[in-house]
Amino acid sequence: MAWKQNEAADVLDAPAFHEGDGRITRRRFFRETTRLPVRIEVWELLSGASEGSHIHEGDDVLEEFYYFIEGQGVMWMNGEEVPVRAGDAVMAPPGVDHGFRNTGDETLKLLIIWGEPTAE
Repeated sequence: MAWKQNEAADVLDAPAFHEGDGRITRRRFFRETTRLPVRIEVWELLSGASEGSHIHEGDDVLEEFYYFIEGQGVMWMNGEEVPVRAGDAVMAPPGVDHGFRNTGDETLKLLIIWGEPTAE
């Protein structure tokens, strides 16, 4: 059982998701050891990089929580643009079209946690 993990331990430099631009450096935490029904990652995006617009529904139903650690950007939620910066948190519930872009000159760093929502 792993009790501690450094953000340099499980790094993946990948193309942006959902037809976004640029690349996303993903730091994955406790992927193979946690029994929680969530995934936890820290993402870094260079200026102009984005996660493209997407919806989690049907067989891919997810709820996502974004916490912005450094930088600034814009998220879109069902067509509305929401400016984000360090200290902001945004939740994307299932069925909501969402994505984000780094609009600043510095790296945009954020914590993202996602998982299947429980029944109401």
